[in-house]
Amino acid sequence: MPDAMTSAPDAPQRPFTRTVHGDEVADPYRWMADKTDPELLAYLEAENAWTATHTEHLAPLADELYEDIRARTKQTDMSVPLHVTHTDGSAYWYYGRTREGDDYGRTCRIPATNRDDIPDVTEPSPEEEVLIDAQALAQGHDFFSIGLALVSPDGRRLAYSIDTRGDERYDLYVVELATGEVIDGPITGIGAGGVWAGPDWLLYTRVDAAWRPHEVWRHRIGSPADADALVFTEPDERFWVGVDTSRDYQWVVVDLASKTTTETHLLRADDPTGPLTVVQPRRPGLEYSVEVAPDALWILHNDGAPQFKLSRAPRATPGIEHWETVIEERPETRLTGVSVYATAVVVDHRTNALAGVTVIPREADGTLGTLTELTFDEALYDVGSEDSPDFDTDRIRLGYESMVSPPSVWEYQLATGARRLLKQTPVLDHPVHGAYDPTAYVSERLWATADDGTRVPISLVRHRDTPVDGTAPGLLYGYGAYEAPTMPYFAMSRVSLLDKGFVFAIAHVRGGGELGRPWYDGGKELAKPNTFSDFVACGHVLVDEGHVAPDRLLAEGGSAGGLLIGAAVNLAPELFRAVHAAVPFVDPLTTILNPDLPLTVMEWEEWGNPVEDPEVYACMKAYSPYENIAAAQYPAILATTSLNDTRVEVTEPAKWVARLRDVATNGEDRPILLKTEMVAGHGGVSGRYKGWRERAFQLAWLVDQAGAN
Repeated sequence: MPDAMTSAPDAPQRPFTRTVHGDEVADPYRWMADKTDPELLAYLEAENAWTATHTEHLAPLADELYEDIRARTKQTDMSVPLHVTHTDGSAYWYYGRTREGDDYGRTCRIPATNRDDIPDVTEPSPEEEVLIDAQALAQGHDFFSIGLALVSPDGRRLAYSIDTRGDERYDLYVVELATGEVIDGPITGIGAGGVWAGPDWLLYTRVDAAWRPHEVWRHRIGSPADADALVFTEPDERFWVGVDTSRDYQWVVVDLASKTTTETHLLRADDPTGPLTVVQPRRPGLEYSVEVAPDALWILHNDGAPQFKLSRAPRATPGIEHWETVIEERPETRLTGVSVYATAVVVDHRTNALAGVTVIPREADGTLGTLTELTFDEALYDVGSEDSPDFDTDRIRLGYESMVSPPSVWEYQLATGARRLLKQTPVLDHPVHGAYDPTAYVSERLWATADDGTRVPISLVRHRDTPVDGTAPGLLYGYGAYEAPTMPYFAMSRVSLLDKGFVFAIAHVRGGGELGRPWYDGGKELAKPNTFSDFVACGHVLVDEGHVAPDRLLAEGGSAGGLLIGAAVNLAPELFRAVHAAVPFVDPLTTILNPDLPLTVMEWEEWGNPVEDPEVYACMKAYSPYENIAAAQYPAILATTSLNDTRVEVTEPAKWVARLRDVATNGEDRPILLKTEMVAGHGGVSGRYKGWRERAFQLAWLVDQAGAN
């Protein structure tokens, strides 16, 4: 292998032919499938060295962007305290605290005497209990992430789990809060999910060899882990298992879900060794979620309603034949969540690539009042209700942000509709640019026309002084999978780009959830190519309407969004000057053909099953980024990934970069780079300062490629 400091690595090729449905495909980099192979690890290290060499000139710009983030961020800060009433009658205010210089925060609480007066916790008080000091727990680890962090229903104990590799397998501990003593654990190698069942029992999930959460286990506090009992197992490899609890702590909720079908079981929390009761047995294509209230089950579902509707049913007879409709389906609106309180039902939804919240008053006898749709002043925004842990409450909280307004927490009075701003994330004065002024930026909605005539929304933001004359650099972001929406959001790191004259845009392509279930269906399985052509159409609108210069358009996406980037540059390599693909799913056919790989079988309902269906195989082969690289000049490419990623194996971007170097005709001004975090997972590095450093590096590379340095 050539010296990585003087030339790009040249990955070795080894003969391998894939034969499926009579189709033979040469894959000389198939050997990279074994990420424990010393030769692969050496290759990744060589790529890291080459990327470092090729980007060392960016250090001053990356430092500048990093310092911009630091300067604008209030580093010693706290979240808005949240009131929680426990089953023993005690009540506390819970909040998070960060300190300047710490990568990780603390979870704290103080006793509550009432829930009307939110305490000022700017400075720690003698009453403050530190429940989790993540900064201390992270010491000695290159990677650190908390999975579960739950106080017991009676407020006496804390269960928490940690991952120190990035592979999303956790070790669970229990702390007696009065003494700070770890009284249980570790229970090792569990999934991220878990829940208390009363004060003395925990239910947690375990994952199988394919990293699928497939079991629920019961643990009695103080008992050895090898005495834990299996509560539930899901043999169908399409389904994964999750656990939750009702707002009043009375019920454990066990959710089973595939991409197209769900099933919910209930367990009395005061009888954790008792039987599970199914709400509605699974039926192919039926999706539902359950909110357990003291008087009824509230069920959001798609039975005869692709955009979902809200029903309620008696707890004693929860089956579908007893579901009484509360909110009918609205064809233009996707209902996404429901929270039930003593005096109101709160429903979250999405309409036309915007989020919304509906409040329905609720009388003591269960009678429902008139729906109130909350309204907001900005044209583009994201909003959602924040789940209150108290059922008997007269207020809820709303989270709100836009592309120009930093995230804020609002209090909403259920009886009167009065709103109160509790906190907006501060943007501190910049030493050069001064105070942040949201009115200095313009956000707007554009529309692209896809190849089949479908109108695709775009959310765009720019500085008001950035001209719309075809000269500005621009960054187009996209995702487009799993019905996951990318809503108009605020990013502290983006402010620096806007101040440098960049345009930033989100392409709300099909396959995402911005326009509801039909929008998702229009970009999955055999319709997946729509996702990629939609993105290209959005890029053309930015250029054709003068928002971005033809030679200064950049693109970015991660995971399934990395697939989007890889497919888009195959479709239109001339459209983009440079792209950043994060943990990119760029060899999808190889992965989805192998049911032994993590999560593959569960993915067949998203992408189709190419093992059994030749049409799906042909469709995926036609859009797979790795399999469709042409002998053409591509954009400059930065692929970032992590060795311990269990969702998109490091193999995929490594193979993609190797083949791009083989086939693409790029010159030195359009480098193809791979950067691998050797101790991290799907979300990249852990710790906020390391995260800011990594984001600053990525943005510096993009800025440099756009000639905006």
